[in-house]
Amino acid sequence: MNTNLKNLSNKLGYTFRDLKLLELALSHRSIGKKNNERLEFLGDSVIGYVMAEELYQRFNDENEGNLTRYRSLLVKGDTLASIARQFDVGQYLKLGGGELKTAGFRRASILADAMEAIIGAITLDSDIEQARACILSWYQERLNNIKSLDLKDPKTRLQEYLQSQKFDLPQYKVISVNGKEHAQIFQVGCYVKELSLTITSEGNNRRAAEQKSAELMLEQIEINK
Repeated sequence: MNTNLKNLSNKLGYTFRDLKLLELALSHRSIGKKNNERLEFLGDSVIGYVMAEELYQRFNDENEGNLTRYRSLLVKGDTLASIARQFDVGQYLKLGGGELKTAGFRRASILADAMEAIIGAITLDSDIEQARACILSWYQERLNNIKSLDLKDPKTRLQEYLQSQKFDLPQYKVISVNGKEHAQIFQVGCYVKELSLTITSEGNNRRAAEQKSAELMLEQIEINK
């Protein structure tokens, strides 16, 4: 077994029977066609289901709206990236030259995608029950403290943060709208003047794109602290 991957496997609390699955989970699309995108797709579905079921079982007094917000907080990109950082996933990533030059191993979106791909890899290497055990182990503290977490949406959190720093409010601008009328994709930019920083993101409506760009802006602010 590759020593480096064995170290990561130990950190994750799971021993892979097929180490190639873990290697694939760590392979960013920048290295070519053999990458982790399909595993990411699978892992995204698995963690969504596991969190939904766990929240349903834990909080039988909560309504659908709160359960949905809890799940969103737990499976969102910056939470997954935070877990990836706990395991030092970045140092094991296989990245193309461009991503290496721009320190892609630190980027929250790449770390989050890799974490989803690892979940997908564990599911294929064993089964969903083993994946569930790993996920719940990684999330134990967050699940125990979920009711104390901030349920505000990313735009509200970004606005409150900027106000606390006495900065101007963020500016949102639609950059492009593509696709047919019933399946449009909005690209929206979020600009913070004091940071000279613009983040763009996409969504199937303007609000979704604005929320995503605000979330990515918050991630970037956290990285730059």
